[in-house]
Amino acid sequence: MEYAITLPETVLIVTGQSGSGKSIALAALEDAGFYCIDNLPPELLDNLLHLFMQGEINARGIAISIDARSPEAALNHLPARIQKLRQTYDSLQIQSLFLESSEARLVARFSETRRRHPLSPKVEHLLEAIQREAELLVPMRQQADLVIDTSHTTVHQFREDIRNRILGGTQRGPLILLQSFGFKNGIPLDSDFLFDIRHLPNPHWLPDLRPHGGKTAQVIEYLEQHPITHQTRANLTQFLSVTLSAITQTDRSYVTCSIGCTGGKHRSVYMVEHLYTDLSTAFPNILIRHRDLETER
Repeated sequence: MEYAITLPETVLIVTGQSGSGKSIALAALEDAGFYCIDNLPPELLDNLLHLFMQGEINARGIAISIDARSPEAALNHLPARIQKLRQTYDSLQIQSLFLESSEARLVARFSETRRRHPLSPKVEHLLEAIQREAELLVPMRQQADLVIDTSHTTVHQFREDIRNRILGGTQRGPLILLQSFGFKNGIPLDSDFLFDIRHLPNPHWLPDLRPHGGKTAQVIEYLEQHPITHQTRANLTQFLSVTLSAITQTDRSYVTCSIGCTGGKHRSVYMVEHLYTDLSTAFPNILIRHRDLETER
């Protein structure tokens, strides 16, 4: 199911770490009809929105990338500036997207592309530049409407994320993402709620089941032979039903719930699929994503 809260007159402010996918996000948004600007000085946001409101920019919305090359004082003030813009231009849907990735993946990406980090002129060592940039961007991460961790995301998957979570429909209420993952591949940094279900019986240790994923009949039958599977599913359904009901009464736009097992192929995939069945009637704005299903062997 595809859903997103973006409305016709939308302003999306994209921030995040260099190498985390801001250029890919802007390209996907531009393909969808957004007017995109890379590395806009924060001080010019008000002028740009004024032009948009006056009809000077013919697009379904604006997407603006702001990165750590902006002055530190401007970055620190950016959350307050965005809040003021929301009050000034209350007819616009102003959202902020923050992209991040693990240090290891960022180092690997810069090594693969042989690009210099934007802070390299100030900080010589790549890892130090990555860490310094993360510090500078803390205010933007804290106020972001949506945080996406691209550590384990391919370009194709990330573009799909943008299409599903930013560019979809117009239903009211928060977008809820249920995602499975494998702990051995790293915890999703963008999780609002994270659940560990490694206590369930593991099909990986049965040679006949190991090649099959958590959506197959063989794995489902095996897991459902064990009472702990049904008990865990019921507990998670009850918790999420109560919690998500409360969240829908707030102004939250996005909620990410991550369910993890060891490899992200069997137990977590099973649980996400069945939680979707349990919750989707009451919460129609649910997406599901299996982060590690295709990569796990």
